[in-house]
Amino acid sequence: MDDLKNGDGGVMVTHEHIAVSEGSGVTANKAGAKAKEVHNAELFAALQETKIHPWSKTSLHLYFAIFTAFLCACANGYDGSLLTGVVAMPHFQDTFKCGTTGPTVSLMFSLYTVGAMVGSPFAAMLSDRWGRRIAMFWGAVVIIVGVVIISTSSTIPQFVVGRFILGLGISIMTVGAPAYAVEISPPHWRGRATGFYNCGWFGGSIPAAAVVFGCNNIDSNWSWRIPLIVQGAACIFVMFAVFFIPESPRFLIANGHDGKAMDFLAKYHGNGDRNSRLVLLEIEEMRENIRTDGIDKRPWDYRPLALTHNGRWRMAQVLMISIFGQFSGNGLGYFNTTIFKNIGVTSVPAQLGYNLLNSFLSAVGALSAVAFTDRMPRRKVLVFGTFACACALAVNSGLSAALAGQGEHVQTSYAKGALASYFLFNIVFSFTYTPLQGVIPTEALETTMRAKGLAASGFLVNAVGFINQFAGPIALQNIGYKYIYVFVGWDLVETAAWYMFGVESQGRTLEQLEWVYDQPNPVKASLKVDKVIVQADGKVTEKVVSEL
Repeated sequence: MDDLKNGDGGVMVTHEHIAVSEGSGVTANKAGAKAKEVHNAELFAALQETKIHPWSKTSLHLYFAIFTAFLCACANGYDGSLLTGVVAMPHFQDTFKCGTTGPTVSLMFSLYTVGAMVGSPFAAMLSDRWGRRIAMFWGAVVIIVGVVIISTSSTIPQFVVGRFILGLGISIMTVGAPAYAVEISPPHWRGRATGFYNCGWFGGSIPAAAVVFGCNNIDSNWSWRIPLIVQGAACIFVMFAVFFIPESPRFLIANGHDGKAMDFLAKYHGNGDRNSRLVLLEIEEMRENIRTDGIDKRPWDYRPLALTHNGRWRMAQVLMISIFGQFSGNGLGYFNTTIFKNIGVTSVPAQLGYNLLNSFLSAVGALSAVAFTDRMPRRKVLVFGTFACACALAVNSGLSAALAGQGEHVQTSYAKGALASYFLFNIVFSFTYTPLQGVIPTEALETTMRAKGLAASGFLVNAVGFINQFAGPIALQNIGYKYIYVFVGWDLVETAAWYMFGVESQGRTLEQLEWVYDQPNPVKASLKVDKVIVQADGKVTEKVVSEL
């Protein structure tokens, strides 16, 4: 029995008596054997030999750890559907007299993102120095302080200060939580685990829309105070849960705790077997690629993200998913009640009801994508999904233009079409972007630069969110539905950018992506596949590495 080694380095794959054709073709001559194309033969072989029991006690504990990270995204998502409904409530308007559009509402919405931008670099320091779990804990504490301030406010200055503090807390949680989710997941569960984390947006936005809808009938200031108070519920759970979950093995190795990292991998990735092929592959790659003197030990050093070929390509993925994920038209969701009013839905209860329905439909799109994230190529989904978003918004803007020309005599079919196309856009966007907003940046960044890169991503997300939240009410007040035209054109630009610069990360370990980003053309390198022979018993016995 001979051994073969992958052209980009790694653990060997056993070779038995299998016929290999000339060139890149692979032919099997054993009964039941079949050829298969995979992104990395070593990982595929390891996964074939290490079947993790999905319903074992340790797997359930791993799910609980991922769920804790998911709740951090819930806290962020809750805010996304909160104010759009709260500002429409009569008692909120009686207290603050701010209106539903214009500069004052812009300030109330956008101070949240300003706080998140300010907190991002400090969030990276906390996550790198003390660990992902501690970052989630302190983020939850800061959010609860912000909840107390806004829920007891009766003046706009107090309210916006509370919003700023909420943003600080969210920035801390959303740096630690996605890094934690991706770093503890087995390679073949990574897309679902991290995609599920980011679907926490809907785990927060749907309850927020439901709570606002239910509290609208309360004839007092509690109609808007209760929804603000409930924002702290997920954070309370996180504060206690972090003490019952393990630390990330990659964080442990980056800080010299190799033994604890091996214990984690054996327990959660190897069915308790320290000699499992998957465990040995992962620990070898982590030790080789994660440096104990990496940039995570230099709090303000972001240079490798910009001054190296590898770092620039990694940050290109982070930049694109961060900006495109916020500025593809989804930012209109902050102003759903205004959008619904523009297309003929004038009743406040109806607006709040449609806001809840929109959150539910978007969640269906996102969760459908999560189920397939580990099998779908990321790059193709982003290219075709972004183009579909442009098409849906184009239909919506065209019908909105037709409605605007009808004055008070609105044609019902046009209004229904505009509403349906808006819902369709949100479903397509959620399928395309929601899971991958968590997956792409965490996969693109290696361990010692992950917290810093996620902090930079958080800064960008909130900077674009600030533009959405500050400019949105003013644009809707001044030009109405024509604001949507901006996103139709921009989505076409995004489609081209994903096609030219999107790096495929599906099917590889986080450490194997180091080789991809070191190549002169990472996009081309990421599309390379290995051809393997899989026997009837599932064992991989041959591979041929494709040339670039």
